[in-house]
Amino acid sequence: MDFPTPKTKTQIRAFLGLAGYYAHYVKNFSLIAAPLTQSLKVKIKKEGVNWTQDCNRAFTELKNRLTEIPVLHAPDYNREFIVQTDASDVGIGVVLSQRNDKGEEHPVLFLSKKFTDAQRKYGTTEKECAAIIYAIKELRYYLDDQQFTIETDHNPLVWLNSNAETNQRLIRWSLALQPFRYKVVHKAGKKHLNADALSRSDIV
Repeated sequence: MDFPTPKTKTQIRAFLGLAGYYAHYVKNFSLIAAPLTQSLKVKIKKEGVNWTQDCNRAFTELKNRLTEIPVLHAPDYNREFIVQTDASDVGIGVVLSQRNDKGEEHPVLFLSKKFTDAQRKYGTTEKECAAIIYAIKELRYYLDDQQFTIETDHNPLVWLNSNAETNQRLIRWSLALQPFRYKVVHKAGKKHLNADALSRSDIV
């Protein structure tokens, strides 16, 4: 995972949101994350960060933990895929996940993309639609001929279905979704921190 080194407190919080989502798989998570958590308490200028060697070690260690077992799992085509998407003002975050026999959620793949200048002008719901379309296109290899679930903290596809005839872009998006078999599940923002964090990062 090429999550960039945080330069602001907001970026540290975003990374901790992503890592914390999977904290129950990471032994001694609180201890490892302590330098990052502590850095949020240091009073500098509003968004300034006192990025120490301990912060860097903690950041690197948590990144490594997120991309290996027991957090990251290989895809199992006998299990349903979960596509978790989110959009911020700056970009898109996507996590492809599956659940094991115990119902525990594991990521298979992380994706992130910055919005173009034109996309940044989209409204909130349109950005959420764009996130889903991006996810479907990028994950087509996994999702073709599969029944899967889309988890989002909005309900953009209802809006898309109601407005699909209003412009060419929405028509294209609507057509792009037609070959797939999926259901949409609303997930409250506070429970959607993994995709949310990726949408706010500078990963490209």
